[in-house]
Amino acid sequence: MAEPDQIVPTTAPKRAFGDHARRVKKAFLTREGLVGNYDYAFLFRPRLPFMRKPCRAAPFFGLDDRMPVLLALLLGFQHALAMLAGVVSPPIILGGAGGANLPPGTQQYLVSTSLIVCGILSAIQITRFHIWGTPYVLVVNSPGGQRHGCVGTSFTIIPIGQGALEQMYANGKVRCYDGPRSNTGNLPMVCSGAILGTGCVCALLEIALSFMPPRLLQKIFPPLVTGPTVMLVGVKLIASGFKNWAGGNGPCAAMPKTGLFSLCPNTAAPHALPWGSAEFIGLGFSVFIAIIICERFGSPIMQSTSVVIGLLFGCIIAAATGYFSNKNIDLAPAASFIWVQTFKLSIYGPLVLPTLAVYIILACEAIGDISATCDAVSRLDVDGKMFDSRIQGGLLADGINGLLASLATVTPVSTYAQNNGVIALTRCANRKAGYGCCFFLILMGIFSKFAASLVAIPSAVLGGMTTFLFCSVAVSGMRITATMPFTRRNRFILTAALALGYGATLVPTWFDHFFTYKGGGGLQGFLDAINLIMETGFAITAFVAIFLNLLLPEEVEEDDGEEVPVESSNNSNRQELDSEPLGHGGEKV
Repeated sequence: MAEPDQIVPTTAPKRAFGDHARRVKKAFLTREGLVGNYDYAFLFRPRLPFMRKPCRAAPFFGLDDRMPVLLALLLGFQHALAMLAGVVSPPIILGGAGGANLPPGTQQYLVSTSLIVCGILSAIQITRFHIWGTPYVLVVNSPGGQRHGCVGTSFTIIPIGQGALEQMYANGKVRCYDGPRSNTGNLPMVCSGAILGTGCVCALLEIALSFMPPRLLQKIFPPLVTGPTVMLVGVKLIASGFKNWAGGNGPCAAMPKTGLFSLCPNTAAPHALPWGSAEFIGLGFSVFIAIIICERFGSPIMQSTSVVIGLLFGCIIAAATGYFSNKNIDLAPAASFIWVQTFKLSIYGPLVLPTLAVYIILACEAIGDISATCDAVSRLDVDGKMFDSRIQGGLLADGINGLLASLATVTPVSTYAQNNGVIALTRCANRKAGYGCCFFLILMGIFSKFAASLVAIPSAVLGGMTTFLFCSVAVSGMRITATMPFTRRNRFILTAALALGYGATLVPTWFDHFFTYKGGGGLQGFLDAINLIMETGFAITAFVAIFLNLLLPEEVEEDDGEEVPVESSNNSNRQELDSEPLGHGGEKV
């Protein structure tokens, strides 16, 4: 007869498998598992003035709470729509005329791949497991829709990538184009491969940071550093969104008198107009106004997807007035996947330092986001070993996701803010909703006609959406900054960091003529890297804030209360010296 300790290992897996099978059967074959008793009307009930508001809030679904399959899919689709605009914007901007100027087919591939990769990486990050034989976790123990559970392409790489592409082309040492920014010919996608290869190597920095003690990381990257950095990222990106709003972010924005780009997006496009035309401005405003209307009168599902609804509204107007072209949509294949097109990976030396700055900023965002989301949104502890584990796991996941994304031909990814709003509105931070979100992202990416439709969106419509989206990044930075006490020391650090950051953002060419060396070689590459950093406002802000925060000692505030005005203080001193009391009118009694 076998001993008891020999029986347990053979029966336990059978019991676990049986329990799992029963849970799956109950979820998909019973009404309780499929539909449940959730108030689905809550998600679709608009907030019109004459309608009665619900008497009670919707139930909160925690990390591993049971929830119906239909609700998980519905909320997952809501998360996917909330992420859609953010996920597709970086590949459209970097691959378009304002970036690498890639052919439409390659741009469509990048959009499809971005959706697929973000869905796969989000699914990986949602699932928590330990690195074998170590106390380290690979990913955050996060809710499915939680901000640090879903990842998307990072906006931070856009200004760095655009600056690097311009620099590569100007130097002539790496040919990104076969001519002066034309849409014709076989473009050797060398520069795109250089951005991806450099990002792949620089992702190792964030992976290394994840193994530092979480308390030390929080000391190096407090809200004093992360807040203004994220805010400057948004400010830098708003310029790109506004240029698109006015007609385009490519060569037509320079308003040449003649040639292919004398009109936006080019003279061959349907309904081409000069940059800044009233028609373009109106198209962008149609998107902006639709977003505001959704926020005021929309149901919870409309509020969390207001950016996508605004984009759709602008597309309908653009299609009705002749701004769309179906040519590239018709030529797009029916389906796509990762590595259908590839880029030769390389490392562009001058891009290394700026990309390292990007990953430092992504680490700043991850630490601040995990803290805020655990506390305010998902009702998880923000102290203790479990919270430290989430900080470590979040950084490690961010770094590994950035490495995998570059290998999958996608620019660096980061944790996403859009999902926080979805959780707050729907009160659902459940892991199953996250898996539903990943499913829909992958599905949208596989059908490449969908990606082709996104690439065909007129620049003015895209600009109206991205301007709002990018400004929300700046507002997120303000919110992070507002969590710190505004002591004299902190105000000084903010002033010093933002002075250089705002200056470089407003006058990006200020450092062009600082270095006069033109000898080429490694030194030239190093000087080009410094130029990229000094002309990127959020990178300067991050480095200055980190340096001053570690250099300047903390101040001990004498009084945490409100400051007493000078006049009130003087009046009180006079009252102490004067033996006669004063009346309400200031006269002696």
